[in-house]
Order: sequence, then C-alpha cells, then structure tokens
Amino acid sequence: MSLFKQLLIAICLFLVVAFTGSFMVSLESSRSQYVNQLRSHAQDAATALALSLTPNIDDPAMTELLVSSIFDSGYYASIRVVDLSSDKTLVERSGIPADTHVPDWFVRLIGLEPAGGDAIVSRGWEQAARVEVVSHPMFALAKLWQSALGSLVWLLICGVVSAVLGALLLRRQLKPLDYMVQQSHAIARREFLSLPELPRTPELRRVVQAMNQMVEKLKALFQEQAERSEKLRVESYQDNLTGLANRRYFEMQLNARVSDPEQASSGYLLLLRVKDLAGLNQRLGGQRTDALLRAVGEQLSRECARFPETLNLVTRIRGGEFAVLAPGLMREEALQLAQYLDTALASLHATGATDVATVAAIGLAPFVHGDAPQAVLGLADQALAQAESQVDSNWVCLDHSALVGVGDDHHAWRNLLDQALNQRRFKLYFQPVVASQDTQLVLHHKVLSRLIDDEGQNVPAGRFLPWLQRFGWTARLDRLMLELVLEHMADHEASLALNLSSATLEDPQALSALLELLRSHSNLGSRLTLEIGEEQLPEQAMLEDLTRRLRGLGFSLSLQHFGGRFSMIGNLARLGLAYLKIDGSYIRAIDQESDKRLFIEAIQRAAHSIDLPLIAEQVETEGELAVIREMGVYGVQGRLVGEPRPWE
Repeated sequence: MSLFKQLLIAICLFLVVAFTGSFMVSLESSRSQYVNQLRSHAQDAATALALSLTPNIDDPAMTELLVSSIFDSGYYASIRVVDLSSDKTLVERSGIPADTHVPDWFVRLIGLEPAGGDAIVSRGWEQAARVEVVSHPMFALAKLWQSALGSLVWLLICGVVSAVLGALLLRRQLKPLDYMVQQSHAIARREFLSLPELPRTPELRRVVQAMNQMVEKLKALFQEQAERSEKLRVESYQDNLTGLANRRYFEMQLNARVSDPEQASSGYLLLLRVKDLAGLNQRLGGQRTDALLRAVGEQLSRECARFPETLNLVTRIRGGEFAVLAPGLMREEALQLAQYLDTALASLHATGATDVATVAAIGLAPFVHGDAPQAVLGLADQALAQAESQVDSNWVCLDHSALVGVGDDHHAWRNLLDQALNQRRFKLYFQPVVASQDTQLVLHHKVLSRLIDDEGQNVPAGRFLPWLQRFGWTARLDRLMLELVLEHMADHEASLALNLSSATLEDPQALSALLELLRSHSNLGSRLTLEIGEEQLPEQAMLEDLTRRLRGLGFSLSLQHFGGRFSMIGNLARLGLAYLKIDGSYIRAIDQESDKRLFIEAIQRAAHSIDLPLIAEQVETEGELAVIREMGVYGVQGRLVGEPRPWE
C-alpha cells in the first residue's frame, strides 16, 4: 500500500474516532440533561396539582377536572391521586403519546426511563392524599433523536471536508515523492530529470536535493564522456581546416556503400582538385589559401544540398582534393551537379578569392553494389586527370561497361514500385541480432525488405529505396512494412526491429496513421522496436515527442547506423532508447585499425554511463567479433552471425 493511502487511511480513522467520541459525549450529555428535565417536569407538575387540589380534595368532580387539565396540557405517562388513609386511588389518568418516529434501537440504546414526582395534598393540618406524576420519556427521546441526527450530519460533513482537504494536502506534500519515482524510472530509461522546485518540508527537501544531486552527477558524467568521444571523433574523422569529413571517413563510407547490400545503391563519386595549390600558397599566402579551401568546401556542401533525395557525403581527402559520395544520384543529376559546381567555383574568382580564373577540376565516376572501392576511385581519378588536361571544360564524367543499371529507366521504376506497393509485392527478410558473448542467444531479428519484381526476383533494398525517395513513396513502404510485420508477429513469437524513414516522421498524417495502427496492436509492443537511421533523424523536440508517444503505446525506439553525428549523443539521455546500433563502417577491420577501436571504446563508455546497450552492425570477421567482445559491446549484427533470409 502506498504511503499516500496509508496516511489518508490514518487521517480518516483519526477523524472517525474523534468524531465518534465527540458524538457520544454530546449524546450522553444531552441524555443526562433530559433525565433531569423529566424529573423536574414531573415534580413541578405534582407540586402544582397538589396545591390546586388542597381546597378541592373532597370534591371528586373538581379533583378529576384538575387532574385531566394537567394531564392534557403536558407530556405525562400517568397522573394518580391516592387517598393516604385507605391507599385507594381517587383519580387516575394514563396514556401513550403519539408515535414520534424514533427507532426502537435508538430507544434501547439511550435507555431513557420515565421520571416521576409526588406531592402531598393537605386537609387543614392533616395529610389527605398523595399526587403521583410520571413524565413520559418519548418526547425527550424525539428531541434526542433529532439532535443526534443533526450532530451526525454535521460531523459527517466536517469529516468529508476534512478528508478531502487532508487528501489534497497530502497529495501536494507527497508530490515530490511521486516525482522522485519518475526520476528513478527515467534513470532506468536512460533519462535524467531534476525537480526544479524544492518542497518546503525539510525532510522531503533533503531527499529531493540528494536525488537531484545524483541525477546531475550522472548527467555531468555522461556529458563528459560524450564530449570526450565527440572530440575523439573530430580528431579521427574530421578535417580540421574545412570541418568536412576526412579521407579516413570517406573510405569507410565508400566501402560500406559498395559492399553492404542493404545500404548499397548505385550513385556517383565526384572528385574535385584545386589547381596549382602550391602556386596559390606562394602567391596568396597560407591564410588566403586556407580561406579558399574553406570556401570550396562550403560551395560543395551548398551545391550538393540541391539534391536532398541523395545522401551526399562531402569530404576533404587531402590538400586541395575534395570528394563527394552521392548514392542514388542519376547521370543527369551528376552532370547538373558538375555544372553547378563549375559555375559556383568560378564565382570565387569573380569575388577576388583567387586570382586564378579556373579554380578547380572535377571528375565524376559511377559506382554500383559489388564494385571494388579502389576501382571506383581509380575511375574517378582518371576522370579528374582528363578534366585537368581539358581546355574547354573543367569537368569530365566517365562511364564503363560494367555499370549496368546506373541509368535505369525512370518510368519503368515508377510503374514497378507503384504496382508493388498496391499489390503488396514485398517480402520480409530477417537478420538475427545476437548477444556478442553468446552468439546463440538471439536478441531480436532485424526486418529487411525485398521487392518482388515482374520476373519474380527479389530486389534488395539498396536498389529500390533511392527510387522510392525520389518518388516520395517511402512513407507508403513504411506503412506496408509495418502491416506485414504485425501480421507476421501475430503468428510468431520472435522479437523484431523495423526501420522507419524520415518521410513518415515528417508527414503528420502518415505518422498519425502509423501510430493508430500501432495502437490497435499494442499487445505486441514488448516485441517490436522501431529504428531510425542516424542520417534520417528529425529535430530533437520531434524525436522526444515520438519517443514519448511510442512509449505510451508500449513500443520502443532505437537508432541505427550511428556514428557520423556523435555530437548528438548528449541528447540521447532524454530519449530512453532501447539500444544504439553503431554504423558498420566503424566496425569493419576494427581489429586492424586502432583509431576505430578507440572511437568505439569512447562510445561504449558514454553509453555505459546511461546503461544504453550498444549493438555493432556489419560484423563480418572473427577478428572483428573478438574485438567487439573484448570491448563489452552488448550485441552484434552482420553476415558473420546470420545472413538475411525469409522466416523459416
């Protein structure tokens, strides 16, 4: 039983005892008073009647008349006149008063007996008769009953009002305790909450201050770990001059894009080289040359933002060389990007940023899943070399015969995907996510999608997702995948994880429809976790609201492909995530590259401080698994522990 209920019951019991005692004392006092009044009433009536009978004691008619007049004018049980010489009753009147609606149990409880009085009637100096008067208690009982009812009603009203006021006061006084319970639950969900207003009660104030101090200490510890990890990430994967990603990070992402069938998609690699960097250094000086490189990086980022449907990674790989990795970019868009960049870079000369008319050369090369990263880089370098040797143009785009599918027909993809969505021609594939220390223990299964094309072949997500994004249909796929997953879970007991796209999160109607579907299947909430890719995260406020709404429905949220935006890890403490999946680019060859290990260890320390489980993605070798186990990462996902496949 809660402390609030115990205190409330104690208050109610105290009020009952106090009011009962007060009621009984008041009732007994009234009873004693009425007994005295009855006795006095009978004695006064007897004395008055005796005085009236003294001159008329020998007149029977007058005696009876006087007795009747007294009996009829008061509340008496009986009046009797007795001859003292013979003990003979001369006159007697008796009767029962009308019903006063007093319950029999109250009469028995009060026990109010009739009270009597007597007086002597004289004949000269001789005692002639005795008058006996008995007052009836029924009318006193009626007054007592009415008084008891009034007192009881008043005491009940006072008791109810006191109980309500006591409950409100208790609730207000104990509210800090409820908030401390929320603090404890929030810590279990990896959230840190502090009570802004301290209670006035000294005992509760000390407890709340101690809880707030503990929460702030945990928050500071986590923030410190997050800042240290972010600093390490910046040192390892960010270019100091331009703030763009560096060559190491670029190579990690390029390997992931051409090797992982779930992330891989056709696209273009753009290389840009500032011409005659050494000469610029001599003519302009180091500061102006650095400013030029920063301006080039800004122009790259700005022009790539023209194609929001592609996930553009802008990097500075060395010196005056920049690279843009653009999965999902079509050939026509790649040519447009090169033209936009050429025009934008020419504006640097027009504004006086450099005295060289031609700032940079650009080379473009396509890639598809299965290409060797070095082959893609070689083709892009070849295009860049040709662009530098040209006079009439500053950019070159190369193709090679192995790149089948880069120029897939736009209309054909639109018809195929529209029909597939309408006809539910998508198949669920499941990849196990297991505990790192015991790969036989399955934590959950990651749900992946396969498109069934017109020939009955299963098309991996990496090929059709860019087209869905272009057509604005990813929210339709999210809804369909959720329906298929819920249907599957109704027949199977396994725990699953399903990805949500940013299109659903940014569309209020699509998100409301999805939440309504989840609400109708809230019984499956403990077995379904929704995942959001780091590259598709909404604003922090929207993310917190989504987490809160999902938690209210019984479902949980997690992040996948995490690592590129590590600066946001300080905000994860307010989300209460189920787990965090580290992007596979940081896991690949982690047993051979010490900088990756240091980075993952930093993430592990930060996540461990808020008890947030980490799961490593794309684990493909025993060496990678051994390092993951040694660092204490909670779970692993990858082809080493299980390939994606249909449910058996």
